[in-house]
Amino acid sequence: MPPDERHPTSEAPTDWRGQELLLMRQVMALVGRSLAPAEVFREMLHLMSELLGLNRGRLVLADEALPDGARTASIRHAYGLTQTEMRRGVYRWGEGITGRVLASGLPAIVQDVDAEPLFLFRAVHREQLPPQTVAFIALPITLRGATVGVLGCHRIRSRQRHLNDDLAVLRILATLAGQLLQLEQLVAEQTRQLQARNAALERALDSRSARYGLIGHSPPLLQALAELERVSQSQATVLLLGESGSGKELFARAVHLASPRRDQPFIKVNCAAIPESLFESELFGHERGAFTGAAGARAGWFEQAHGGTLFLDEIGELPLAMQSKLLRTLQEGTLVRLGSSRELKVDVRLVAATHRDLARDVQAGRFRQDLYYRLNVVPIRLPSLRERRDDVRALALHFVSRANQAHQRNVYLGADALALLESHDWPGNIRELGNLIERVVLLADDTLVDAATLRRFMPEHERALPAPTPASTDAGVLVRDYQSAQSHSALVLQEALQRHQGNQTRAAQSLGLTLRQFSYRLRKAGLR
Repeated sequence: MPPDERHPTSEAPTDWRGQELLLMRQVMALVGRSLAPAEVFREMLHLMSELLGLNRGRLVLADEALPDGARTASIRHAYGLTQTEMRRGVYRWGEGITGRVLASGLPAIVQDVDAEPLFLFRAVHREQLPPQTVAFIALPITLRGATVGVLGCHRIRSRQRHLNDDLAVLRILATLAGQLLQLEQLVAEQTRQLQARNAALERALDSRSARYGLIGHSPPLLQALAELERVSQSQATVLLLGESGSGKELFARAVHLASPRRDQPFIKVNCAAIPESLFESELFGHERGAFTGAAGARAGWFEQAHGGTLFLDEIGELPLAMQSKLLRTLQEGTLVRLGSSRELKVDVRLVAATHRDLARDVQAGRFRQDLYYRLNVVPIRLPSLRERRDDVRALALHFVSRANQAHQRNVYLGADALALLESHDWPGNIRELGNLIERVVLLADDTLVDAATLRRFMPEHERALPAPTPASTDAGVLVRDYQSAQSHSALVLQEALQRHQGNQTRAAQSLGLTLRQFSYRLRKAGLR
């Protein structure tokens, strides 16, 4: 029997304020040590009985909805009740005193349980209560404005303590219970998100989907990988076709890593980033004095890649004059440095890549037909990111992890943010996704990034940007529409430069501008 019921006629403690403070201090100390609500609730109900005489305290919390839609709540935590009594404590919304508090969200005070017809005596039968007049107090527990439970207790009515004092303490404890339940929900939700994130990361790190650093397991990606592995053991030239930003460099490196040349050099060259006047020197090298400023001899990219693999990205940007020299080197396996007459033997496996339609460029006279056939031995088409939406989640998590490590952040994406990324068309492909994630990691205010926050980092023009179609490959387009000097914002210009790795020619073409128009707009925007 609880202490306050053993000697109901004895003088009650006079220092009630001290008892209240002790209860609050003990409960809050426990909250500080443990985030497990069950432990806090048990001690709270225990102290209510031992210090204030509020006996048989119970927390009645909402259950899962029944198949017929009915709502019930059960005693989950109690002090002074047996397990059998707790199991009996199940209430429908509106049923009895407890059910009415659940339905109305208002507190209830029963001065005499024997005189109240709505009092059910369901959990504790009347014969288990003391013979004197017993009161019952029930206060709602709310979570985000909705009633989710009840804090209830028995009270001997003939006590030297004001009922209002008990109500004030119970209101505080009911509020604390609601906050602890909300915290429990938040921790559970974040735990679920972290578990989903870890599972996705494990899938992304799976050897089948992360071969050669290529993240994903969608059928289009695996098909391209299968074609790559079939030709990797040969010496045949590989031509990678696909949109800008679809990961051609990683595929080229995969060809190298899967080949017998894996221990030899892998040299990558972006043809779109080399000025036309320097092409020959960069590719084939030069001798001392070959041109003004050539203070010493230099080996070109072909020589540096001897025994390994040379990756020529954006091969469609190669000038016509250089195309014939490249063809000769590929056919004969020799080169001549600029300013020299001596042939050098080179053993290089060539991997080329382009997002242009080289067949159309051949018809338009912008690309040599013989070189095209020499390159097009083993063409492999790389899927765009919108064709492999199943990989967006794994790629996004990979980019988040990499950006967090690089910038010492701890940002992670919510489930709705990942769903938003999967629904986007990604005209800039993997490069666009990587840039967006890095921007989010750097600028996000909160650790958890949800869909609403993510949308703020996705400008309208970026969401609606169509898949790039190289206007420069259309031989019939000779005249551009007039556009004002304010036709493109500084953000659009900057994004175009990022998508094309700082190459102004390609950035201008993607926006339908000439190089001169693009440079003028950069200056007007203060970006140069």
